[in-house]
Amino acid sequence: MAKVVKKKKIKWIPFLMTITILGIVLFLVQLFIRIPTQNVLITGNEIVSDIDILELSGLSDYPSFCLTTAMSIERRLKANPFIESVHVKRKFFHMFVLEIEEREILYQKEEDGKYVLENGEETTLDEGVVFNVPKLVNYVPNNKSKSFLKGLKKIKRNLRERISEMTYVPNEYDKDRFLLYLDDGNMVYLTLTKFSMLNYYEEVLPQLEGKKGILYLDSGNHFKIME
Repeated sequence: MAKVVKKKKIKWIPFLMTITILGIVLFLVQLFIRIPTQNVLITGNEIVSDIDILELSGLSDYPSFCLTTAMSIERRLKANPFIESVHVKRKFFHMFVLEIEEREILYQKEEDGKYVLENGEETTLDEGVVFNVPKLVNYVPNNKSKSFLKGLKKIKRNLRERISEMTYVPNEYDKDRFLLYLDDGNMVYLTLTKFSMLNYYEEVLPQLEGKKGILYLDSGNHFKIME
């Protein structure tokens, strides 16, 4: 006898429920992925503006919070010469926190107006932007430039801001000698190994009794009053 094959009936209700649930889940997942970044908090920046950071990081249009990675943000921001490092944090309510560490501007070259960063890189600022740093009025040899940057870095920022001009003035005894012009009218001779001594300038200042002159810190430690 021939076997009778029974046709299985499709259970439409469970099938349709499964399809519906999968559709809802897929819709919710897509909806969640598309939720844009709601807020961006930027800290630590002084040279690079918030607007520039938002544009460079790709967050100015508030893209998808889920699809935007911290690595991509960091990579874009590190392309800016002023930015040393970036740490990106994700917070609740679709918020990014960008912790910026900038490279310091140590001086400006008079010859071309370029600013020199602590890593030796030269760059310019946006038109109309002025940064209060000393101006180097002449040329420093390549074999001295690295030590020169290290020396400037050792000077406290508030004291660096009081230096208006710097000149490389080597003599037959000292090839590392510089003359610094301060904004109060005094001048200081320094050698590269003694740049950190300028940090004591404010302690020495009262002893000058308001007189203007030249402070010799390159050899010895004495003050010559201007006539």
